[in-house]
Amino acid sequence: MQDVLNFSLAILGWSAFGLVILAGLALDLLGLFGNWIILAAMVVVWIVMGFVPFGWLGIGLMFGLAVLGEILETVAAGYGARKFGGSKGSMLAALLGCLGGAVLFTPLIPVPLVGTLIGACIGAFVGAALWEYIKHEKKPGEALWTGLGAAIGKVAGLFVKTLVGFAMLLAAAATYQ
Repeated sequence: MQDVLNFSLAILGWSAFGLVILAGLALDLLGLFGNWIILAAMVVVWIVMGFVPFGWLGIGLMFGLAVLGEILETVAAGYGARKFGGSKGSMLAALLGCLGGAVLFTPLIPVPLVGTLIGACIGAFVGAALWEYIKHEKKPGEALWTGLGAAIGKVAGLFVKTLVGFAMLLAAAATYQ
Protein backbone atom coordinates (compact mmCIF):
# COMPACT_ATOMS: atom_id res chain seq x y z
CA MET A 1 0.00 0.00 0.00
CA GLN A 2 2.87 2.37 0.84
CA ASP A 3 4.39 1.73 -2.60
CA VAL A 4 1.15 2.68 -4.34
CA LEU A 5 0.93 5.87 -2.28
CA ASN A 6 4.56 6.78 -3.03
CA PHE A 7 4.07 6.07 -6.72
CA SER A 8 0.88 8.18 -6.80
CA LEU A 9 2.59 11.08 -5.04
CA ALA A 10 5.53 10.87 -7.44
CA ILE A 11 3.19 11.00 -10.44
CA LEU A 12 1.30 13.92 -8.92
CA GLY A 13 4.52 15.78 -8.09
CA TRP A 14 6.10 15.35 -11.52
CA SER A 15 2.81 16.28 -13.21
CA ALA A 16 2.63 19.49 -11.19
CA PHE A 17 6.29 20.16 -12.04
CA GLY A 18 5.54 19.74 -15.76
CA LEU A 19 2.56 22.08 -15.58
CA VAL A 20 4.66 24.73 -13.82
CA ILE A 21 7.33 24.45 -16.53
CA LEU A 22 4.67 24.87 -19.26
CA ALA A 23 3.20 27.85 -17.42
CA GLY A 24 6.66 29.40 -17.20
CA LEU A 25 7.20 29.05 -20.95
CA ALA A 26 3.77 30.54 -21.64
CA LEU A 27 4.53 33.49 -19.35
CA ASP A 28 7.79 34.04 -21.26
CA LEU A 29 5.79 34.49 -24.46
CA LEU A 30 3.79 37.18 -22.69
CA GLY A 31 6.88 39.02 -21.53
CA LEU A 32 6.47 38.05 -17.92
CA PHE A 33 8.65 36.23 -15.39
CA GLY A 34 8.39 32.70 -16.77
CA ASN A 35 12.08 31.85 -16.57
CA TRP A 36 12.07 32.70 -12.88
CA ILE A 37 9.16 30.33 -12.34
CA ILE A 38 11.07 27.63 -14.22
CA LEU A 39 14.11 28.28 -12.03
CA ALA A 40 11.98 28.17 -8.87
CA ALA A 41 10.50 24.82 -9.94
CA MET A 42 13.98 23.45 -10.55
CA VAL A 43 15.16 24.67 -7.14
CA VAL A 44 12.16 23.06 -5.44
CA VAL A 45 12.94 19.73 -7.15
CA TRP A 46 16.60 20.14 -6.22
CA ILE A 47 15.73 20.71 -2.54
CA VAL A 48 13.05 17.99 -2.33
CA MET A 49 15.43 15.45 -3.88
CA GLY A 50 18.20 16.23 -1.39
CA PHE A 51 20.29 18.69 -3.43
CA VAL A 52 21.23 15.95 -5.85
CA PRO A 53 19.63 16.23 -9.29
CA PHE A 54 21.28 19.34 -10.74
CA GLY A 55 24.09 20.31 -8.41
CA TRP A 56 25.28 23.83 -7.83
CA LEU A 57 26.56 24.10 -11.40
CA GLY A 58 23.16 23.33 -12.87
CA ILE A 59 21.31 25.75 -10.61
CA GLY A 60 23.91 28.45 -11.25
CA LEU A 61 23.71 27.90 -15.00
CA MET A 62 19.92 28.12 -14.96
CA PHE A 63 20.10 31.30 -12.87
CA GLY A 64 22.55 32.84 -15.35
CA LEU A 65 20.29 31.91 -18.25
CA ALA A 66 17.27 33.47 -16.51
CA VAL A 67 19.22 36.71 -16.08
CA LEU A 68 20.35 36.55 -19.72
CA GLY A 69 16.74 36.09 -20.87
CA GLU A 70 15.66 39.23 -19.03
CA ILE A 71 18.53 41.25 -20.48
CA LEU A 72 17.87 40.07 -24.04
CA GLU A 73 14.16 40.78 -23.79
CA THR A 74 14.82 44.23 -22.34
CA VAL A 75 17.23 45.37 -25.03
CA ALA A 76 15.40 43.80 -27.99
CA ALA A 77 12.93 46.66 -28.56
CA GLY A 78 15.70 49.22 -28.44
CA TYR A 79 17.83 47.16 -30.78
CA GLY A 80 14.93 46.91 -33.23
CA ALA A 81 14.44 50.67 -33.12
CA ARG A 82 18.15 51.19 -33.74
CA LYS A 83 18.21 48.73 -36.65
CA PHE A 84 15.29 50.57 -38.26
CA GLY A 85 17.13 53.87 -38.27
CA GLY A 86 16.55 55.13 -34.75
CA SER A 87 19.00 56.96 -32.55
CA LYS A 88 20.36 55.82 -29.21
CA GLY A 89 17.65 57.90 -27.59
CA SER A 90 14.97 55.95 -29.43
CA MET A 91 16.34 52.80 -27.82
CA LEU A 92 15.64 54.22 -24.37
CA ALA A 93 12.31 55.65 -25.53
CA ALA A 94 11.30 52.20 -26.80
CA LEU A 95 12.17 50.64 -23.45
CA LEU A 96 10.25 53.28 -21.51
CA GLY A 97 7.39 52.93 -24.00
CA CYS A 98 7.30 49.17 -23.37
CA LEU A 99 6.92 49.73 -19.66
CA GLY A 100 4.39 52.53 -20.00
CA GLY A 101 2.35 50.69 -22.62
CA ALA A 102 2.24 47.55 -20.52
CA VAL A 103 1.01 49.51 -17.50
CA LEU A 104 -1.54 51.49 -19.53
CA PHE A 105 -2.99 48.64 -21.60
CA THR A 106 -3.17 45.99 -18.89
CA PRO A 107 -6.47 47.35 -17.51
CA LEU A 108 -7.73 48.56 -20.92
CA ILE A 109 -7.74 45.16 -22.62
CA PRO A 110 -9.71 42.81 -20.37
CA VAL A 111 -8.05 39.59 -21.59
CA PRO A 112 -5.57 38.59 -18.86
CA LEU A 113 -1.93 39.20 -19.80
CA VAL A 114 -2.79 39.93 -23.44
CA GLY A 115 -3.30 43.62 -22.64
CA THR A 116 0.16 43.71 -21.10
CA LEU A 117 1.75 42.18 -24.19
CA ILE A 118 -0.12 44.36 -26.67
CA GLY A 119 0.55 47.42 -24.55
CA ALA A 120 4.28 46.70 -24.40
CA CYS A 121 4.49 46.37 -28.19
CA ILE A 122 2.40 49.50 -28.82
CA GLY A 123 4.39 51.38 -26.19
CA ALA A 124 7.70 50.43 -27.82
CA PHE A 125 6.32 51.57 -31.17
CA VAL A 126 5.00 54.88 -29.87
CA GLY A 127 8.02 55.63 -27.68
CA ALA A 128 10.56 55.15 -30.45
CA ALA A 129 8.45 56.87 -33.12
CA LEU A 130 7.71 59.91 -30.96
CA TRP A 131 11.36 60.26 -29.95
CA GLU A 132 12.50 60.31 -33.55
CA TYR A 133 9.67 62.60 -34.66
CA ILE A 134 10.02 65.14 -31.84
CA LYS A 135 13.68 65.01 -30.90
CA HIS A 136 15.25 64.40 -34.31
CA GLU A 137 12.49 66.01 -36.39
CA LYS A 138 12.27 63.03 -38.71
CA LYS A 139 9.45 62.83 -41.23
CA PRO A 140 6.42 60.91 -39.96
CA GLY A 141 7.13 57.92 -42.22
CA GLU A 142 10.72 57.64 -40.98
CA ALA A 143 9.65 57.97 -37.36
CA LEU A 144 6.95 55.32 -37.81
CA TRP A 145 9.51 53.03 -39.45
CA THR A 146 11.68 53.31 -36.34
CA GLY A 147 8.63 52.59 -34.18
CA LEU A 148 7.89 49.50 -36.25
CA GLY A 149 11.43 48.30 -35.63
CA ALA A 150 10.95 48.76 -31.90
CA ALA A 151 7.69 46.77 -31.94
CA ILE A 152 9.25 43.98 -34.00
CA GLY A 153 12.22 43.97 -31.63
CA LYS A 154 9.88 43.61 -28.66
CA VAL A 155 8.15 40.60 -30.21
CA ALA A 156 11.53 39.08 -31.11
CA GLY A 157 12.65 39.64 -27.52
CA LEU A 158 9.70 37.61 -26.26
CA PHE A 159 10.62 34.70 -28.50
CA VAL A 160 14.28 34.91 -27.49
CA LYS A 161 13.29 34.90 -23.82
CA THR A 162 11.18 31.80 -24.44
CA LEU A 163 14.11 30.13 -26.21
CA VAL A 164 16.21 30.90 -23.15
CA GLY A 165 13.53 29.10 -21.11
CA PHE A 166 14.04 26.03 -23.29
CA ALA A 167 17.82 26.44 -22.86
CA MET A 168 17.24 26.35 -19.11
CA LEU A 169 15.46 23.02 -19.53
CA LEU A 170 18.39 21.73 -21.59
CA ALA A 171 20.79 22.92 -18.89
CA ALA A 172 18.74 21.05 -16.30
CA ALA A 173 18.82 17.89 -18.40
CA ALA A 174 22.56 18.23 -19.10
CA THR A 175 23.46 18.69 -15.43
CA TYR A 176 21.01 16.08 -14.09
CA GLN A 177 22.94 13.56 -12.02
